[in-house]
Parts: sequence; C-alpha cells; structure tokens
Amino acid sequence: MEGSRVLITGASSGLGFELARVCAQDRKNLLLVARDPQRLERAATELRTTGVTVDVFSQDLGQPGAAAAVFAETQRRNVVIDILVNNAGFAYSGPFSEQDQDELESMVQTNVAALTLLSRSFLPDMIARRGGRILNVASTAAFLPGPLMAVYYATKAYVLWFTEALAVELAGTGVTATVVCPGVMMTGFQARAHIHERAPMLHSPMVMDAARVAAIAYRAMKTGKTVCVPGTLNALGAFASVHSPRSLSARIVKDLHGPSQGKMRSRR
Repeated sequence: MEGSRVLITGASSGLGFELARVCAQDRKNLLLVARDPQRLERAATELRTTGVTVDVFSQDLGQPGAAAAVFAETQRRNVVIDILVNNAGFAYSGPFSEQDQDELESMVQTNVAALTLLSRSFLPDMIARRGGRILNVASTAAFLPGPLMAVYYATKAYVLWFTEALAVELAGTGVTATVVCPGVMMTGFQARAHIHERAPMLHSPMVMDAARVAAIAYRAMKTGKTVCVPGTLNALGAFASVHSPRSLSARIVKDLHGPSQGKMRSRR
C-alpha cells in the first residue's frame, strides 16, 4: 500500500530497534518513534541501508497527550499505519514506598496509557480496511507479582490481558492483536536500571538475544498468534508461574532481582 508504514515506539535501541530491523528485512517502510532525536536518527540511518523508507518522530510517550500527538503526526504526513508495534516502556525499581511519584506516573503513562490510546487511535482505520496488525510488548513479568518492581510488573500484566481481550474482539475483522512476553534480554535495560550484576535473573539460561526475540515476535504477529512467549524455558516458566501460589511467586521474584539498590530506572 502506497504511504503505508509500520509504526514502532521505543525504536531507537534494544528490542524496538531489532523489531524495526526485522520489519525492514521484510521490506516494510517504517515510522520510528522514540524520545531521543539523535539516537532515533542514528537508528533510522542504519535501517535505511536496507532500502526501505524510514521516517522518524521524536516524542516522549510518558507525557500526557503523547499518543494523540503521534496520531496527529501520522495524519499530517498522510501515512497509513498498517502495523502498530507498541514497544516503548520502562522500569522503575526499588521499594514502592520510596519511588518518585512523577516517575511512577510517567511509567504508567508510557507502559499503559500510550499503548492503549495508540491502539484506540489506529484500530478504526484498520478495521475499516479489514486489515492491520497490532503487536504489543509485555514481558514474562506479566505472569507474576513483582516485589521491588511492583508497578512495572503490574503494567505488563495489563498489556497481556488487554491484548488477549482485544484479540477476541477483533475476530473476523481482518485485524489481529498479538502480545509478546519476552524474558530477560541483554539489551542494556538491566545495566541502565542498576540491577545488581550478580542478580540471578542476569545469569539464567532463560536470557535471550533481542534479535532472536524480535524474529520470533514478528513471526507470531504475522501468523495472527495472540500470545507469544519466546524461548522454551521462558514459556515453561510462564506456565509454572500461572500455576504456582502467588505468595511463593512473589518471594521468588524478589530474590531474582538480587540485592536492592534503591530506586532504579530503565527505558527502552
């Protein structure tokens, strides 16, 4: 379709960039959205070497009205979004009672509100065209309570359940909704969050490469799969989490995060 784009949020690095790379390899033109204009342009420059069109729009999705601003920009540029990838998100860790309220508000805005409102903005046109896909990025955190990252885990649970419900609503419309739930990826996310280097979660056999996760997620989206948990061990872990006592799961998660380092923050 002339003028169509894959819109990817949080696309300047990490999983978002790898998802953009997979889309480019599939000859999809891109509209990349992220906070940092310099990093965004560097990512776009690299992706343009594949021969696809790559547009950028700098927007902090943690700000109120961000989703509306992104949607308005696509209208201004007269581009059609046939695939929406809601990847942007960040973690803010430490004891909940000590966390900064502005940071918590920004995390909920990014991880939940922006994802929800972007989906709401682009879905009507997709349904009218009887074609389109939404890929939401959650986490294996969605299956668990997360002491020391309580709000982050809760936001990812929202993304999981929201997408599953949306997929059922969209049945028969020609539009699909997929949620990918990766485990730990070595993208710099943990280092920027100052998670202790000896934390067991960073040395688990479940750790995966972001490029591999992106390939698996893209394939799941293309086939219309609703829930994708990349990696056999991660899938088994998610299954075990659902069937374990919540109180036990919460204690295990706290131990996996390693020694508390106070407030910790990381974006993608």
